[in-house]
Amino acid sequence: MASLGLSARVVPVGVRPDGQAEIPPDGGTVGWYRFGPAPGSATGSAVLIGHVDTADGRLGRFAKLERGAPGDRVTVERGAAAVLTYRVTRVETVPKGGLAATGIFRRDGPAQLVLVTCGGAYDRSAGGYQANLIVTAVPEPT
Repeated sequence: MASLGLSARVVPVGVRPDGQAEIPPDGGTVGWYRFGPAPGSATGSAVLIGHVDTADGRLGRFAKLERGAPGDRVTVERGAAAVLTYRVTRVETVPKGGLAATGIFRRDGPAQLVLVTCGGAYDRSAGGYQANLIVTAVPEPT
């Protein structure tokens, strides 16, 4: 999201042993959930996951994501392939345990790009952030 100064290298990620989606350990990198559609797929949700901040106090690439708003543009560069442009349609916060129930990991239906990071209140005694921020965007016509 250029308007937010948000730019990151994207690497494939999978699933942790506890069943949760992996997040790259490096706050400067964003993960693409490789068990779902890739950005540019004709159907389903391409999910990108990144950090707000890191354990050592540095800001992650998705630190400014909470400032995103409907109408913002998101571009995805794919090496030699055409650049993809998406338009944000929704920004929402859901409880940590509710991420899977949102349907963002779907493989069918209309194409969309979903950006996920931590959100809500930070509670060290409860294990960190208590929610996830989800930004949903749809492909812009070419």
